[in-house]
Amino acid sequence: MHSLVLHPDCRPGPIASVTASLTPTAEGCEAEFRLHGDISAILVPEPALPERRDFLWRTTCFEIFWQPDGGHWYREFNLSPSSCWACYDFDDFRLNSRDGPVEAITVACSYDESELVLRASIAAELRDPAQVALNAVVEDLEGNIQYWALAFPGGKPEFHSDICRQLRVERGK
Repeated sequence: MHSLVLHPDCRPGPIASVTASLTPTAEGCEAEFRLHGDISAILVPEPALPERRDFLWRTTCFEIFWQPDGGHWYREFNLSPSSCWACYDFDDFRLNSRDGPVEAITVACSYDESELVLRASIAAELRDPAQVALNAVVEDLEGNIQYWALAFPGGKPEFHSDICRQLRVERGK
């Protein structure tokens, strides 16, 4: 598991730490995110039909950014505890956003008072070697947002920055 860091402009909140892992598979990848803290004090989206949905990042959700070597193109996945998901392709930094092709995404979430665990299985073309970002957006019950990532560029929280893509992924030959 990789420890994510809280953006320095975010104030402390009910979540004390976030960890995440990603494992490439022949079909795409598997990911796991864990929130540790007072789960009763955060907004956890209600279970919903597992479907593609925009604007998941406006509340508690998890994100994966996947950028293959050799270009500027990257793919973004948004994964909600509700089981909804989104996938977008970009030609460059926030350029030409469009729905990305996905064969299947399954999202499972469980939690108790001190830990929330989200597991996702993604079947989509994910070229490698690649640089990958693992991120979390956490909204508390008062509407405050915390941003968590492997790393951040200077300034406001910006998950699209290549600085966030600190995880090197390369499938075995």
